[in-house]
Amino acid sequence: MALDARLAAAAQLVRPGLPVADIGCDHGKLTAALALSGLYPRVIGSDLRAGPLEKARRTLAAAHCQDRAELRLGDGLSVLRPGEVGTVVIAGVSAQTAWQMLEAVPWVFDPAGPRLVLIPATRHDELRRWLAAHGFRLVCDRPVAAAGRWYAVMAAEYDGQKRALTLAEALYGKTGDWPEAAGYQAKQREKLAKLRRGVPDGSPAAREMDALLRAEQGG
Repeated sequence: MALDARLAAAAQLVRPGLPVADIGCDHGKLTAALALSGLYPRVIGSDLRAGPLEKARRTLAAAHCQDRAELRLGDGLSVLRPGEVGTVVIAGVSAQTAWQMLEAVPWVFDPAGPRLVLIPATRHDELRRWLAAHGFRLVCDRPVAAAGRWYAVMAAEYDGQKRALTLAEALYGKTGDWPEAAGYQAKQREKLAKLRRGVPDGSPAAREMDALLRAEQGG
């Protein structure tokens, strides 16, 4: 099963040997790839709507792995029982939608809870801030280019230590660990410069943005 670069990166972050859930599985390609790998005792794909779930069912059938994956209809992580999976993948939704899914199920806020593999469609910085503020640490934060866009493929685990991130930490995360960092961080700076135009001069947020933009420009 061929995956685009962002989903392939997500698959590499799933804990092997434990069940995995692909929440919001849409077309089911990642669900199928995980099932075909043979690395997981159970693969669960879910979606809020019946239409995408039917597409996923067809994808599994075409890949001849429908007997190795289970599809569930439901809202977010409500389709799972506490302790049922070792990794939860949430890809392609906004940062806010992702954290609202997590806030709805207390069992993710546990050191024994699942690893979260997240690919926010928007506002990577806000998701990093939310994770840090709620006791999750990033174990991976990989910049990935796919279909002309930059994505951040994150893996987070709960350790209960709540942190406040600087603007730079929220904007870039741990992407500097990767060879693709320059392209991703340039796009993040471009977004920051656009966002700055809507922030009142002299406000704390404006001063923090201006200081980071000046530092990035060498003074």
